[in-house]
Amino acid sequence: MNPRYQPLLTPLTLRCGVKLNNRILMAPMTTWSGQDDGQLSDGEIAYYQRRSPGLGAVITACGYVSPQGKGFPGQFSLHSDEYLPGLTHLANTIRQAGTPAIVQIYHGGRMCPPNILPDAQPLSASNIPAEHTNSHIPRAMTETEILSTITAFGEATRRLIQSGFDGVEIHGANGYLLQQFFSPHANRRSDSWGGNLEKRLLFPLSIVDEVIKTVRRQANFPFAVGYRLSPEEIETPGITFEDTLQLVDALATRDLDYLHISTMNFWGGSLRDLGDKRPRAQLIHERIAGKLPIIAVGSICTPEQALQVLETGLPLVALGRELLMEPDWLSKIQTGQEDQIRLNLSKQDQQKLVLPDNLWQILVNAGNWVPFTD
Repeated sequence: MNPRYQPLLTPLTLRCGVKLNNRILMAPMTTWSGQDDGQLSDGEIAYYQRRSPGLGAVITACGYVSPQGKGFPGQFSLHSDEYLPGLTHLANTIRQAGTPAIVQIYHGGRMCPPNILPDAQPLSASNIPAEHTNSHIPRAMTETEILSTITAFGEATRRLIQSGFDGVEIHGANGYLLQQFFSPHANRRSDSWGGNLEKRLLFPLSIVDEVIKTVRRQANFPFAVGYRLSPEEIETPGITFEDTLQLVDALATRDLDYLHISTMNFWGGSLRDLGDKRPRAQLIHERIAGKLPIIAVGSICTPEQALQVLETGLPLVALGRELLMEPDWLSKIQTGQEDQIRLNLSKQDQQKLVLPDNLWQILVNAGNWVPFTD
């Protein structure tokens, strides 16, 4: 092994006591490969089994906490105890590789397609559609629905504790429900759940508090709680980076184990001020001054690029697309074969790389999101 890459392999113990094997995590990526009833499929289990060995931790695709929060066909559910056997199977599969298993927990809000919802109209903070093609007008959530959704995040956490996972990541990024309440674009409410910044923070922070309370009550072993956020929105009005720094300050006062900064390109700079090229995750890391570990993600493909991220001071790197193409990313570094790490796919690779059929079709048809050689 090239000793230059040793920092990537250094363990890190989170505040709760969960020990990460190294600094490289699997980023949460939707698989579209579960069963229609919300159960996990054999194909998904095999997909995670192939990628789990050697990683610092696996953060799975997001599971929905209530039926009205389902955002993708083939997404797995966390909303009922009937899903405990499948979730336990997934936890055991990942942990048998010696790797901590973390599940991203989520509600899609206005981003949920109506045709897969029990009530065909999606929910959100307000009745404002997203600014993208084919978006749907959501219904503003009632006070009762808001409170029941907060409870649902806690109940999903309980189920994951019972299933033997090592943690949850609260999905407050990518335009989904928690971000919708935080956003001045999606949240036009005039009650206690919307309006000024403090009121727009109430829903996501209430979910954080509910999840942490559930962990304290239910977990008798180390169990991590992370939070994923998108640092800015391009919409006007939209979340500014100054807004996000206020969110980060509030999150840093909670008993969280990490923050995961969702960006398409770690080095991409600001969405709102194109002259500001500084990585948002690095600025957040500086803001919280070591109170919480930060996970960087976005267009990090090679060991050299991952090392460059650590050299900025950030402690953790999540790989998404790269682990689709190269499940042996870490082991090739450890055996001095980093020059053989795959940076693209061939259309003959599906079986070899253990990619479920639905996910494979998405990759094949997704343009250049994942590069193909043929």
